[in-house]
Amino acid sequence: MPSDDFVARRDAGAGWHAQMPDDKAMLRAARDLTKDIAEARPAIYWPDMIGSALLGYVAIAAAILVDGALEKIAFGIVGALAFYRALMFIHELTHIHKNALPGFRLGWNLLVGIPLLVPSFMYEGVHTLHHKRTQYGTVEDPEYLPLALMKLWSLPLFVLVSLLAPIGLIVRFGLLVPLGAILPPVRKFVWQRASSLSINPEFRRRPPEGDISKRVFWQELGGMLWAWALVGSVFWLGWAPLVTAGAILSVTALLNQLRTLVAHLWENEGEAMTVTAQFLDSVNVPPPGYAAEIWAPVGLRYHALHHLMPSMPYHSLPEAHRRLARELGVSSTYHGANHKGMATLVGRIARSTMTPRG
Repeated sequence: MPSDDFVARRDAGAGWHAQMPDDKAMLRAARDLTKDIAEARPAIYWPDMIGSALLGYVAIAAAILVDGALEKIAFGIVGALAFYRALMFIHELTHIHKNALPGFRLGWNLLVGIPLLVPSFMYEGVHTLHHKRTQYGTVEDPEYLPLALMKLWSLPLFVLVSLLAPIGLIVRFGLLVPLGAILPPVRKFVWQRASSLSINPEFRRRPPEGDISKRVFWQELGGMLWAWALVGSVFWLGWAPLVTAGAILSVTALLNQLRTLVAHLWENEGEAMTVTAQFLDSVNVPPPGYAAEIWAPVGLRYHALHHLMPSMPYHSLPEAHRRLARELGVSSTYHGANHKGMATLVGRIARSTMTPRG
């Protein structure tokens, strides 16, 4: 259990050691109190994903067709938020049991992944490395950067570079995939450096193995053809539709990067961490307040809790949080991962970047 001053230290920005002992009572409660809500429910997943995607398509079409600037902006915001929620189901795909939601991976890829040029292979087999006990927070973690220990200017750069994502994805699928089919060195480079949704520049993806190899082929083929269709659309529709859609999806990428910025505290210097230390370096933004449901949809406002129970379906995380908070109390380790909101978290990370270090 944590010391009595843990919460005060947490709120003051004090860190904790990567090898702090695991809170076995918390880990046991997470296991025992949530067994009855651990099953993914298709009746929730399918309508949520399809509805979010369809709303995104309607909004993006409206933004292209309307004339007024304010109307374009309004529809663009709706489209960016809707596609953002639809896109976040890629996170669920990496954790749910392969037999839990028959056809969901294929449906998501056809409706969201390939049209947005982010097919599921770019996350599958990558994100699970972030959850490995011995790799989280180390140089082998594709989704970890010690942002709180870097320079202050790195934070806006980290966020703003995401605005280029639509252009980068069109180049990756439309140009580099066919080049890689001809030139093996290009193919190797693209697979290692541009085939995963990672933020660690040192990460190199290993060759695909097993079932994912076949999925990679078809998903890359679909992405390549779609990228060609997008570029080709300029010749009969002009630049305006593609630029409008690209701008909306740039906002989607920006939202995701902002969420990533505050998904962890980023205070680890590369050392392997205990499960409890990983949990406390991760972030919950629980109710009250609704803003987190917008910038951290599909259960991602409970990101620390997700690190305790990676396979828990997103629709069960709110109830799991309520049970654990009630059982463990505000002085527990569990409460130490709960934070007020994005602004508070960004401020904490920014202050950490300005702290002198020897």
